[in-house]
Amino acid sequence: MIDQDVIATATPMPILVAPQAILRQKTRLVRPEDTAGLREAIPRMFAAMYKAPGIGLAAPQVGLGLRFAIVDVADKDEARNPMVLINPDIIAETETMSIREEGCLSLPNQYAEVARPESVRVRYQDLEGKRHEIEVDGLLATCIQHEIDHLEGILFVDHLSALKRNMIMRRLAKEQRLKH
Repeated sequence: MIDQDVIATATPMPILVAPQAILRQKTRLVRPEDTAGLREAIPRMFAAMYKAPGIGLAAPQVGLGLRFAIVDVADKDEARNPMVLINPDIIAETETMSIREEGCLSLPNQYAEVARPESVRVRYQDLEGKRHEIEVDGLLATCIQHEIDHLEGILFVDHLSALKRNMIMRRLAKEQRLKH
């Protein structure tokens, strides 16, 4: 479990915004020698995600080319439930699809409905290297699939038609120009 006090005092990492090149790169597996760096980065990632606010953040979104992501889909009035997914893989998914509106911290203020498998079985490791397998559905399933996509260099807009994707990316570019 991630210590909430450590997260509360951590300096949030800057979140990269598309079209940053690392957001389109496939990550490499986390190795045992990466653990010390992860222990330093993860509280800062949670601090950034909670501040944004968001419910998931993948390593490439903070400039790290490693296969790990963090998620916490707890509502504001619920206790936080931070999860760290190291080297996650979807090992099974339902044929039944679920459509949810998705957004992304790397595509600020851009949203679209995305169809994904309603339920998935995910295999991953925790910070201690222990293997886990979980079956998730609903918002958590959508969030984990979205974050695993990031680890493959895929953005949620890649699930849309070219027309919708281009509209969103042009709108994002315009908003970013106006911001700077």
